[in-house]
Amino acid sequence: MAHSGVGEADPLAKKPDLCPCGSGISYEACCGRLHSGAAIAETPEQLMRSRYSAFALGNVQYLRATWAPETVPAELSLDPRQQWTRLRVLDAPAADGARGYVHFRAHFRYGAERDFLEELSRFELRAGKWLYVDGEIFD
Repeated sequence: MAHSGVGEADPLAKKPDLCPCGSGISYEACCGRLHSGAAIAETPEQLMRSRYSAFALGNVQYLRATWAPETVPAELSLDPRQQWTRLRVLDAPAADGARGYVHFRAHFRYGAERDFLEELSRFELRAGKWLYVDGEIFD
């Protein structure tokens, strides 16, 4: 879900009541715990949901911290005109040891355009921490 664009939003500037990941619970009780460092993702799906919320809130620091060092982009900026509106997890099987996958569809709005990004993301557990490695984007 990397998107090159202009500016970086302050992740502390907008804290929603409900979590952007669609869990139906408060941001603070859900992805907010991971974004603040109070907790770490226990599953690939939990990490993917927290990364979606980080994209939605403009939290570039969290995205970089949860990206595998060998695949993290040198430059990562988010376009504030792109608004992430809904997340649908299509498949999130239990991790196979230190590897996991999540298939999702992330809906967004960019001006008058509405579209979605569908991806099969790959995660690895390294030193007790799940990291996003890469993903296959579907057209």
